[in-house]
Amino acid sequence: MDIIDKRIDDGKAFDWGRTSSDYAKFRDIYPPVFYQKIVDRGLCVAPQRVLDLGTGTGVLPRNMYRFGAAWTGTDISPEQIEQAQRLSEEAGMNIEYQAVSAENIDFSPESFDVITACQCFWYFDHEKVLPHLSKLLKRNGKLLILYMAWLPEDDVIAGKSEALVLKYNPKWSGAGETRHPIWIPDVAYKNFTLREHEEYDVKVPFTQESWHGRMKACRGVGASLNAEELSSWEEEHKALLKTLPQQFDILHYAALAVLEKIDG
Repeated sequence: MDIIDKRIDDGKAFDWGRTSSDYAKFRDIYPPVFYQKIVDRGLCVAPQRVLDLGTGTGVLPRNMYRFGAAWTGTDISPEQIEQAQRLSEEAGMNIEYQAVSAENIDFSPESFDVITACQCFWYFDHEKVLPHLSKLLKRNGKLLILYMAWLPEDDVIAGKSEALVLKYNPKWSGAGETRHPIWIPDVAYKNFTLREHEEYDVKVPFTQESWHGRMKACRGVGASLNAEELSSWEEEHKALLKTLPQQFDILHYAALAVLEKIDG
């Protein structure tokens, strides 16, 4: 399913379904502290019901399943949902998944204690989605927005890999990340109050294979390059990786924002 949005990559089409197998294998990379900061805030734990928007391959619900919340995950890509279901079933986890866009989710009012959006919030039509999310949350319900990105200016390997993505996909708007609070559109404050935000650095371990897979599974590569471009990118990136140690850390920053439903 091609997605075209002028806000993203200058409207260049991308399709997460094209990279779902790599996404399932290589993008489950959040360190333990990422999840612990959620739990420390009393979010996504038993007996709460949680809706994970843009769940992808179910990374967030699968990793937080042990904390006892009842999870539902949705994603616009059927292929991503297929991988999420497979991985959850293999792990013996009872997680409900639906292939549906955030703009078209359909649940009863006040169904959830928490709604999460990890690595996906900027894709949404906020004018449409945010009022609807407010209706789906129970009284004092929370909207938790999560993000993690490598820092190309501070990490040499990340910087070189990112430069190679831009060589083949110069319109990719995911480049050049710096530390900053998660962006919250003004429309959100009609239905939510920003309770807190936090930004912090993390070092994420990789091997040559897993870093190559992580880069391939990003929107600017596997989801948007054609077959010829992807083959050339892979060849060049593997050549770059051969100059590196077999194992290394990549510096990232992580961020979260907790918004609380305004009850009127």
